[in-house]
Amino acid sequence: MARIAVIGAGMGALAAAARLAVAGHRVAVYERTDTYGGALRRFERDGFSFDTGPGLLPLPAVYRDLFVKTGKEPLERCVELVQVDPSSRHVFADGTRVSLPNASRAGVVAALDEALGPGAGQRWGDFLVRAREAWDRTRRPLLEEPLWPNWQVLAEREPYPSVPHKRLLRTRRAGTLAEVGAWELRDPRLTALLEGYALAQGLDPRVTPASTAVLPYMEHAFGIWYVRGGMRELARAVYERCVARRVEFRFGAEVTGVLEKDGRASGVELADGTVAEADSVVAGVAPGVLDRLAAGHAVRGDGEVPAQRATASRLTVLLALRGARPEGTAHRTVVHTQDREAELAALFGTAAGNAHPTVTVLRPDDPHLAPADHESVTLTAAVPARPDESYGALAEDMISAAERAVPGLRDRLLWHEVRTPAHIAEATGAAGGAVPVPALAAAGGRLLHPSNSTRVPGLFTVGGWAHPGGGLPHAGMSGALVAGLIVEGPDFRGSR
Repeated sequence: MARIAVIGAGMGALAAAARLAVAGHRVAVYERTDTYGGALRRFERDGFSFDTGPGLLPLPAVYRDLFVKTGKEPLERCVELVQVDPSSRHVFADGTRVSLPNASRAGVVAALDEALGPGAGQRWGDFLVRAREAWDRTRRPLLEEPLWPNWQVLAEREPYPSVPHKRLLRTRRAGTLAEVGAWELRDPRLTALLEGYALAQGLDPRVTPASTAVLPYMEHAFGIWYVRGGMRELARAVYERCVARRVEFRFGAEVTGVLEKDGRASGVELADGTVAEADSVVAGVAPGVLDRLAAGHAVRGDGEVPAQRATASRLTVLLALRGARPEGTAHRTVVHTQDREAELAALFGTAAGNAHPTVTVLRPDDPHLAPADHESVTLTAAVPARPDESYGALAEDMISAAERAVPGLRDRLLWHEVRTPAHIAEATGAAGGAVPVPALAAAGGRLLHPSNSTRVPGLFTVGGWAHPGGGLPHAGMSGALVAGLIVEGPDFRGSR
């Protein structure tokens, strides 16, 4: 039985802790805040309840596997999973609206043809076929296996099989998501649909590789899910599974250093001066925090994937509305920007704020979230990772955009609460409140994340800032990969 010290109680760290405890190790988690879940937080006021982190769950199989591998109770006995249908409703700049069914390629094709005109659905369907090929080529190395030592192969090869396109007397292939939209989808509304998946991650579609096509493919192929009571319930269930497996938790325990002995990680030092010895240390922290904790030790070496410095964050506006949720309301509506260029310039350029952003409106059909005959609504938009910026005007812009999806919104509004990048920074420790993106192939490795192993024997990294990157499924897989590396050693080749 080895002693494992886990720094942080984010979802990746919790997943690793549960798996390591089941393998017979003695696991202690040290969390500087007073609760678990990382970005999966909850805000409550006047009987209203809101998720302030991710509001939906793609690829629930990751957490089903976690619960199967760590106990007799499956995930569905611990939380109520609800498949969201339609998966999303879209309001485009020209006023066109379309609802897309969950996990049904044929249904999506038919819906797009009806809303956007004949041929639109077929073009999107053909795109999903190509996206599936990119998924099949990258699924294991980017989600289910430790990062390859020859990771440069993933950085150099574009797995998306783009269609040849004649341009200026030359035949070219799309290398970016924006080019896929312009050359293969050939409809500004389909392009907005595609680019929305990048924008939701804080990625610029003009430079994001075509391999980002795997993000819409994952959703269309495996569906999108909600946890009854709010996504915070998923964090609760994973935490309780850890407790049931005798993982020890210490909240309000800030780790100030990773100890080393004989060239190997040997424990952690806490802010109160106490030392916790360990045979291995698992760090679920942002890159800058890890560098500080391992001061004097070279965590990453030349030729390895460098720590990613994400520049985008998330602004969340929580709306308490009087009146019940109308029958037939979509759980998720994406209100696309009416000025794409202004949005991109504000988010990825030098302009302050974020002009007319694409806004995701979440309206769960969940009586646990609001008093009777009232409704909790959550708005999110990508913003630059600048926690000291004032976001009042942008929050008002988001509410105005949401009125296109929620008729009479301002007349129903009791109050609203704004959660800024500063709140994310406080919860996760990430500089600027930056939100990590999922690992993606191509782009010279710019969107890969560092290996879960480090140059310091016995020190491992887990969570959104380590391989395979940000997002709930990826966090869960990072926990599985770290547990595999510790239990089976460096010959571990990934999830089966």
